[in-house]
Amino acid sequence: MGTIQQEQEEPLILSTTDQSRHFHRQQQEPEETNLISKIWVETKKQWLVAGPSIFSRLAMFSMTVITQAFAGHLGDLNLAAISIATTVIIAITFGFLFTLQRFLQSQLKTAVIAWVSAIALAVHVLVSWAFVYKLRVGIVGTAITLDISWWLSVLGLFLYAVCGGCPLSWNGFSSQAFVGLWDFFKLSLASGVMLLLENFYYRILIIVSGYLHNTEIAIDALSICISIFGWESMIPLGFLAATGVRVANELGAGNAKGVKFATIVSVITSLAVGFFFWSIIMGFHEKLAMIFTSSSPVITMVNKFSTLLAFTVLLNCIQPVLSGVAVGSGWQAVVAFVNIGSYYIVGVPLGIFLGLLQFGITGIWAGMICGTVVQTLTLTIITMKCKWEIEAQKAQMHISNDTASYL
Repeated sequence: MGTIQQEQEEPLILSTTDQSRHFHRQQQEPEETNLISKIWVETKKQWLVAGPSIFSRLAMFSMTVITQAFAGHLGDLNLAAISIATTVIIAITFGFLFTLQRFLQSQLKTAVIAWVSAIALAVHVLVSWAFVYKLRVGIVGTAITLDISWWLSVLGLFLYAVCGGCPLSWNGFSSQAFVGLWDFFKLSLASGVMLLLENFYYRILIIVSGYLHNTEIAIDALSICISIFGWESMIPLGFLAATGVRVANELGAGNAKGVKFATIVSVITSLAVGFFFWSIIMGFHEKLAMIFTSSSPVITMVNKFSTLLAFTVLLNCIQPVLSGVAVGSGWQAVVAFVNIGSYYIVGVPLGIFLGLLQFGITGIWAGMICGTVVQTLTLTIITMKCKWEIEAQKAQMHISNDTASYL
């Protein structure tokens, strides 16, 4: 019980001194420590990061989903128009947004981000309802409310940071803000490209659907599928953040076994979540689209794509965790190249080939799923082949060098 109590009280991110103590304690712990207890402790550590992160991401993404739902019940054309904006155009910037959000979460309390996101979501629902059903502004009203809600969340977090909410990390505007900016930019660029390529990948389906027959119906159906997929993806992205923190923490402590264990627990947890949503989609496939529309042709087409959607959701629960391992290990550039090869050299060409064989959207989507499989297998091999003991030694050397530079 004493060992468990100590592990539960550990901070998520350790100082240099704490990392050294953590490392020596790990070496002294008996190997026969109860496995269930270790899994429980590791799971709690991950959910401390993943929980608020998932909640805030779901709240923020729900604003675009609610906007689509209001637009969809105004008509098929309105749903198609707003879907192109929310699922394609906005998706281009989401990779860099998630990267900057992780940086922001390192400065702000994740609970604060979750509360601000929840308030913005509540305001968005009320204002959207008023604009659409009371003021009868239509699709313009849904777009305006989305802008208002996004800016409300940005201003809320900004005011919290500059008005004393972060006394240990915010001391006012100064030139120190530009120190290390180039290193941060390089890391953010690699992370942003990595996430951008992942986030934009399945949005290609919506672009392609614009060149098919029954364009309006196809765009509506695919945008609903992609929105459901994106909605669920906020959960694996939360595990991406948590895995990145845990891997970086254990590497800094020189604990290679801890890295492996944290990765395994995170993959299993995220996969369990994936199976849960897979079963929901398979069980309620005929009613999925009713949140967004009352159009029978759109509901029928979404039902047709439900199996592909379910397996896309399931596969997407593994690779974000592996991407989190990459983030915690500093491999963002490597994963960016893996994404380019898997998605845009394998997935997209294979999808186009299957589409040309008269399989249409179904063939294109199936080919793109193959790209995801290739990416997941590649990241799995990289993670399994990695010599974590050497990576831990490198991390310890970096910490020693950084410590020496400040003395």
